[in-house]
Amino acid sequence: MYIPKRFNVKNPEEIWSFLKTHSFATLVTTSNGRPTATHIPVIVRREGENLLISGHVAYGNSQWRTWEQVEEALLIFQGPHSYISSSWYVEEQVPTWNYQAVHIYGAIRKQTDEELRADLKQLMVTYEQHRENPVLWETVTPELLEREIKGIVGFLVEASEVQAAYKMSQNRKDHDYANIIDQLKEEPDAGSHQVASEMERLRTSD
Repeated sequence: MYIPKRFNVKNPEEIWSFLKTHSFATLVTTSNGRPTATHIPVIVRREGENLLISGHVAYGNSQWRTWEQVEEALLIFQGPHSYISSSWYVEEQVPTWNYQAVHIYGAIRKQTDEELRADLKQLMVTYEQHRENPVLWETVTPELLEREIKGIVGFLVEASEVQAAYKMSQNRKDHDYANIIDQLKEEPDAGSHQVASEMERLRTSD
């Protein structure tokens, strides 16, 4: 990913927080020179200094058959993004787009049955435990679980390289930066509001 120096994020804890918040990723591999991608929820965890990403795809999704063929997979994590109008600057400028994204490269392999089951349990805990009537591994009938688990294939990626870009108007003067935030808050879409919130947070943490 092309990342100008001013937009390059190096803080491991900032990247970790981003990954935990934006855990719906795009998994990219290649087959016979052609890229293929799947959009999936993933589990991100740290084991010592290692960053691991795991998830699963449908058995009918032929992408899993590429995992033994490729040296690396790419996982793309996308944060909030929004159009930035050039009319929001004091001086004449061109329009642009603000965004946050993290790319993770690493070797990919198929999960064992035990690893896949542990992942599914964790996914259900993550997204169900706070609900009034949570649907957890222990509350689903074994017959349903065994039937459904035959239809998926799990994967594990161990990160070898992490690239993180926050293009959030860091290169703009304070008055332009503040006006961009104000203008984004007036936009009708949720993405613009999220970008405004992130810009406020980032400028406060500088």
